[in-house]
Amino acid sequence: MRAAIIHAARDMRIGEVEPTELGPNDVEVRIRHGGICGSDLHYFQDGGFGTVRIREPFIPGHEIAGEVTRTGDAVTTVRPGDRVAVDPSRPCGHCRFCLEGMPRHCLDMRFFGSAMRFPHVQGGFRELLSCTEAQAVPVPDGVKLEHAVFAEPLSVCLHGAVQAGPLLGKRVLVTGTGPIGALALLVARHAGARTVVTTDLADAPLQLARKLGADDTVNVRTDPGGLDRFAADKGYFDVVFEASGSGPALVSALPITRPGGVIVQLGIGGDMTIPINTIVAKEIQLRGTFRFDREFAWAVDFIASGAIDVAPLLTEIVPLDEAVRAFDLAADRSRAMKVQLAL
Repeated sequence: MRAAIIHAARDMRIGEVEPTELGPNDVEVRIRHGGICGSDLHYFQDGGFGTVRIREPFIPGHEIAGEVTRTGDAVTTVRPGDRVAVDPSRPCGHCRFCLEGMPRHCLDMRFFGSAMRFPHVQGGFRELLSCTEAQAVPVPDGVKLEHAVFAEPLSVCLHGAVQAGPLLGKRVLVTGTGPIGALALLVARHAGARTVVTTDLADAPLQLARKLGADDTVNVRTDPGGLDRFAADKGYFDVVFEASGSGPALVSALPITRPGGVIVQLGIGGDMTIPINTIVAKEIQLRGTFRFDREFAWAVDFIASGAIDVAPLLTEIVPLDEAVRAFDLAADRSRAMKVQLAL
């Protein structure tokens, strides 16, 4: 079968790989669509991120959906011909965190398209993929597979919303309006937020944010004081989703977060220096959020029902043979929000 394989930074080729074996509890999926994520871009552009480096030919991709082609003898929930979104998380099920109901913190996690382990866990930008039965989440008839692909990034935002707590009637700020920030906006709106404001360094994603329902947007590059009006009386926002992974974005959110407010750090960048005295004096709660668990099935349901409309985020679907062009387009924030490969 064919796959997009990264050999080194800026060296991605379409090559042939062998299908993986199918166990009794496994499902083989013919992948039809795969979304390009920020981590995929890091692998392609830089050969990795932080201390994580590609050490062998590597297939990226963890936002994937397709059709079941074969099932193991013990599989009961899906059958050949069913359409599924693939949850990329495969926790061990028996470590302390799995047993405590936090499988996202599994001590032996296998996550599709991750070079954190060696040998690497190969990803989903290939024609055939084998996963466990639990990872194959059925997609109802009538739901486009290119929309089902959004289940993975939407799951990240749904888990971030769980970390934030109730959003009904809250004033919400989203810093960074890439795909995760845009989906966080949609989640906040669905959860009943009273006001949602988004920020970014570019105009294009902010234009889309307004179409998605943002009450206000601020380009903090061209209007660096654009958020100052929210600082009166110790701050305006009840909840902040920091989706950029930028230290300056997090710091700039502190003066405009009200006392007792919650900041959820969705974006991952690097080490940050923050004014801890401000956090202490305003009793701001800074909360981390990591991947997702049960939220993946929620995401499929929200997309299938139309409760959360992901269609406006899809910029272009590019054939597998043009994978390099797809990655270059996905990296251009002036032209693209979310780019998918068609396999």
